[in-house]
Amino acid sequence: MTDGLAIGIDLGGTQIRAALVRPDGTIEKRLSTRTQADAGPDAVIGQMAGLAASVSEGVARDSIRGAGVSSPGPLDTGEGLALDIPTLKGFINFPLRAALSDRLGLPVALENDGIAAAIGEWKFGAACGFDNAVYVTVSTGIGGGVIAGGKVLRGKRGMAGHVGHMSFRAGGDTCFCGNAGCFEAYGSGTAFTRRAMRAASTTPGTALGAGGGEIDAEAVFAAAGAGDHLANALVREEADILGTGFASLLHLYSPDILVMGGGLSNQFSLLEPWLMQSLRSIAMPAFHDTLVVPAKLGNNSGLIGAAALVFDPD
Repeated sequence: MTDGLAIGIDLGGTQIRAALVRPDGTIEKRLSTRTQADAGPDAVIGQMAGLAASVSEGVARDSIRGAGVSSPGPLDTGEGLALDIPTLKGFINFPLRAALSDRLGLPVALENDGIAAAIGEWKFGAACGFDNAVYVTVSTGIGGGVIAGGKVLRGKRGMAGHVGHMSFRAGGDTCFCGNAGCFEAYGSGTAFTRRAMRAASTTPGTALGAGGGEIDAEAVFAAAGAGDHLANALVREEADILGTGFASLLHLYSPDILVMGGGLSNQFSLLEPWLMQSLRSIAMPAFHDTLVVPAKLGNNSGLIGAAALVFDPD
């Protein structure tokens, strides 16, 4: 299907975004709202439907082919179920696909947010033209998706690609998922900020937190750019962690390209030298020619990838 329009919806615990998308990945209109995360499924479905109606206002109904939803997991995308989304109250064995389809009066495709973003980057972004790609989002948490042999790798119940929950350090820090030592517990933006706050409280002379200033990832990278010693050490540590995790993904999936998305990818130029040094010190030499690049579509990767499922359900 190569004509018409699709609605892409990116459901998150903090924000819901929706866009009207063309078959070539072009966004015609995009809106967002803060998620009523504690209000239950009916309220959230209402928010999604409201945004979908707003982005498609004035568009002929018969030109809209359907909606694609990018959602955090765990999901059973085959059955269209939200199995247990920890950031959204009441989304336990909830028929997300059917509920939204009934509300919209349109067919709905449901995809894990990491896989949806991987599809967006593969079809229209940094991984376009490659048959083997890994997408890793590094933000509040770490998620991902895999393209293998020109096909989306979904696995049982569509749950493949949870790269943030591969074991990174046995018996280590507790992850959002409840396990100890996950990659996400060390490499996510949340973990990076936590380390920065802890280090700043015991390091004299750093600009981080000076005068009561907020310490977050953006502040750390800004201070690093200004030459702050602690901030640069924190950036290097984060790059080492990401390089270690990415090396494991190269060994597992042998991609042509690894695409880094999420909020921390905005600082890819600062991370890259140390990240690549770490990756190449661990990855076997045969994997050293794998491209590692930032996402091209930014925070629209999942929106565009979800919409793409309407035109090409793969």
